[in-house]
Amino acid sequence: MTDGKTADKPSSGLVPDPSTLLPPDEPIQILDDDGRINAVDGYPIDDLDDEDFRALYRHMVVARRIDKQAINLQRQGQLGVYASLLGQEAAQIGGAYALAPQDWVFPSYREMGTALVRGVNPGQMLHQWRGTWLSGYDPYEFRFGLLSIPIGTQALHGTGFAMAAKFDGSDAVVMAYFGDGATSEGDPHEGMNFAAVFEAPVVFFVQNNQYAISTPLSEQTKAPTIAHKAVGYGMPGLRCDGNDVLASYAVTKRAVERARSGEGPSLIEAVTYRMEAHTTADDPTRYRSGEEMEEWQRRDPIARFETFMKANGLLDDTIKTEIDNEVEKLARIMREEIYEAPHGDPMELFEHVYVDPGSMFDEQREMLRRELDAAAETPQES
Repeated sequence: MTDGKTADKPSSGLVPDPSTLLPPDEPIQILDDDGRINAVDGYPIDDLDDEDFRALYRHMVVARRIDKQAINLQRQGQLGVYASLLGQEAAQIGGAYALAPQDWVFPSYREMGTALVRGVNPGQMLHQWRGTWLSGYDPYEFRFGLLSIPIGTQALHGTGFAMAAKFDGSDAVVMAYFGDGATSEGDPHEGMNFAAVFEAPVVFFVQNNQYAISTPLSEQTKAPTIAHKAVGYGMPGLRCDGNDVLASYAVTKRAVERARSGEGPSLIEAVTYRMEAHTTADDPTRYRSGEEMEEWQRRDPIARFETFMKANGLLDDTIKTEIDNEVEKLARIMREEIYEAPHGDPMELFEHVYVDPGSMFDEQREMLRRELDAAAETPQES
């Protein structure tokens, strides 16, 4: 109990009308394939001005170029592996741009674009991919959680954090990002069910990039769309064109405002496409065709938004030069942060795990210590 209040109990027993929770027949699209804005009722973007448009464009271009830098670092042997966001810039950045400074993000392992919007140094994110440490940034400073490698667990973390924020009387909203493949795991379902029952201020943002590694969406679910799954939890299902940064922003803004006003969680499905491999350890040519790639390349989110920017006189050489300079600076910082960064002490594996470790834990720790000592005493071949 909390001082006689009922914050630790479900907020209401009202059962929503299922018809009000259903997603639209087609994903919300505001910026069409030719870069023209078409207003959509209920999803306004009139709060965005020219500077916002420039900021969205800058974030997308910087994210793509930094993503390429990270792949180059992996190819050079400086990262063990890396998960690219190529093709998903509009979904990540449009969604993140709808958040307020006090809001929190619980990412999966692909949210470099979202991290850039939140102000995270991209080089400090790469420590996890190098294996030096979980990260080099303070999650509390940026309200951006650590990258989550286990599939879907961040949905539970985000739900718990959102429930705690509600109990504390905070107006913070949580955004939990995960992919279509995570909807085949149990943790996101538990998180969404708890969030709906307790009307937690959390937005579940699913980037449907069409594949869970090599498994296409058609083999993951029989639901009409991922957004339809929201009905089973009693929350609204929203759907947007994830290659349209303005639609991603407007749909997320609607869900965030709903959560902040105390109406509970929403599930967003941003329909997009992963243009790169699942990770640098993957070969996508084994499971998808060149024709499919070409079709989605024609829907490139940055090219579409650039067409809009040029048509409205919002893009010039000065802006492009500023972006080039920013990318060069960030790329240099990334290299300095990661290149030849020393690996940590393997014994750190046993830190921050248990308050009162059991005997088996202690035995395993000593076993590793003996192995490391033995390796240190063994002469290395020249």
